Amino acid sequence: MRQPYSSSGTTERHSGSPRALLSTLVRNRGLVRQLAWQEIAGRYRASLLGVAWMAITPLLMLAVYTFVFAIVFQSRWGTGATVNKAQFAVVLFAGLAVFNLFGESIGRAPGLVVGNANYVKRVVFPLELLPVIAVCGALFHFAASMLVWTAVAWYLIGPLPVTALLLPVVLLPLLLGTLGLCWLLSALGVYLRDVGQVAGVAVTGLLFLSPIFYPLDAVPESVRWMIRLNPVGYMVDMARGVLVFGTLPGMAGYVTVLAASLLLAWAGFWWFQKTRKGFADVL
Repeated sequence: MRQPYSSSGTTERHSGSPRALLSTLVRNRGLVRQLAWQEIAGRYRASLLGVAWMAITPLLMLAVYTFVFAIVFQSRWGTGATVNKAQFAVVLFAGLAVFNLFGESIGRAPGLVVGNANYVKRVVFPLELLPVIAVCGALFHFAASMLVWTAVAWYLIGPLPVTALLLPVVLLPLLLGTLGLCWLLSALGVYLRDVGQVAGVAVTGLLFLSPIFYPLDAVPESVRWMIRLNPVGYMVDMARGVLVFGTLPGMAGYVTVLAASLLLAWAGFWWFQKTRKGFADVL
């Protein structure tokens, strides 16, 4: 039996248990799919090129970053000059696509509840789905970017390694951790409006502290620990390994990251459920 909703869009009992989390996702999967698609379609509805921007944007960013880092700063993966530039573009594109899945979701998270105040005050709506919808939208753009990346990689370096089929498995910890952070930040964003500014700076910092524009070996040993402490960078490196280099992540490291991501997802959901009863009063 579904829990009754109050006029503020929240349930009378907001359980933060893992069972409640799974139940919410399963029970409302149709609603998530519908709203995620509406959000994606609405983003491109008024533009001249429409959904073509999903391919144009990553290609433009790839061209800019490749020029700056591969030509101006002479960043390299490997040893050959001609092969290196092609490989650099492929490696860079893969890393950026994975990181943007995280960055797009986190960047939007603090404003999810604030930007949908009508759901809080006047509409009966399961608010805990807002971060899920945002992550699904970012995942759709990631899938579009990966289609472009596959074509570019096939042209520049040839067929992909068979390990690329494991990308969904490798991405699972990133998706879970991102969802947990989105629940946490979307709730905090209601009470602390500065969270949005902090999140934007943090995403930029994590981008440059991730081995995306450079290999980890290029970082001086004395500060390499800072890169290793970045969990997003570790997951980007795992995804890039299966996509480009045909390497599998270490089982111990993957299990550790997966367990931490599951814990973060539950903690973020728990925080959201425990703080949501005050949303209507603040908004």
